[in-house]
Amino acid sequence: MHNVPACRQEHRVRVTGQKEEDREKVKTLSFDIAANLIQIQLVSTSQPAAVCRPSMSTELELSFRPDNELTEMMRLRVQSLQQRGQKRQDGERLLRPNEAVYRLDFSKQSLRFSHWAVRLAQAGRLTITATSQLWTPDLTHLMTRQLLEPAGVFWRAPGDANDASVQCYEADAHEFGERIAELAKVRKVMYFLFAFAEGCSPETVDSSINFTVDS
Repeated sequence: MHNVPACRQEHRVRVTGQKEEDREKVKTLSFDIAANLIQIQLVSTSQPAAVCRPSMSTELELSFRPDNELTEMMRLRVQSLQQRGQKRQDGERLLRPNEAVYRLDFSKQSLRFSHWAVRLAQAGRLTITATSQLWTPDLTHLMTRQLLEPAGVFWRAPGDANDASVQCYEADAHEFGERIAELAKVRKVMYFLFAFAEGCSPETVDSSINFTVDS
């Protein structure tokens, strides 16, 4: 038998010992990785990730309705001043003969303006003017400063076909609609002055406004 030199034996022992130490490190590292994976799995199971869903929106059409009681009250105010020979208050806005009061009731209040739906059965011009929330019809007279701008102006020319679309000042109409949507956030009802001209009358007008409701 050949004797292995002492230096080689020592080197072999060192190499063997190093390998055993490396194996232990690998085992420890494997256990740590497995433990971390289990922890991650538990966290992901107990806290599911949020799912991004597209917001659903619906269309809401609200019709303008005549407020006959309020219209009559404002007409009586004009008659009373005429009978007594009195003048209106400074800044007071009296109802004109071709005007009527309409209202818009909001069943929802988080709205985004979509488009107008105004139909005129014959040639004529309709002007819709909104009033501010500062007007309480049962307590105060309507003042000029309580009328909002811009107004919505819609018309049909005498030569227009029966199926022709109603015309309007589009920029003003869009701004007007957005203004109404903003006021809907703080009001349940809004009042409007409808002015009928050039052959237009309450009987020939059907008007509503469309909003988008986010859900």
